[in-house]
Amino acid sequence: MGKINIRDINIYAYHGCFEEERAIGSEYKVDISIEGDFTVAEKSDKLEDTIDYVAVSDIVVQEMRVPSKLIEHVAERIVTRIISSWSVAKCVKLIIKKATPPMNVYAESVEYVLERSQ
Repeated sequence: MGKINIRDINIYAYHGCFEEERAIGSEYKVDISIEGDFTVAEKSDKLEDTIDYVAVSDIVVQEMRVPSKLIEHVAERIVTRIISSWSVAKCVKLIIKKATPPMNVYAESVEYVLERSQ
């Protein structure tokens, strides 16, 4: 098994339970880890035998552009699309971090972690 990691995809998006959050937006960081059997790609040196991390980042951007109340909902959409797009993806772990969330105390960020295997 191999692992592809994409770290700190920076996105400005409009998610949140409060109307103001969806109007003003916030900074987000997304980390993705995809495990799979990449032995064919290791030998072939062909992009079609692995997971195209440019296409993965495009999925993240597309799904982050769709406003949601919960980052849990966004995470599920991203993970589902990655798993359904590449059969070589056996386990996908995604972390979405929302910078300075609206809370009664200061927090640098809040994050949601979703891990799914097929």
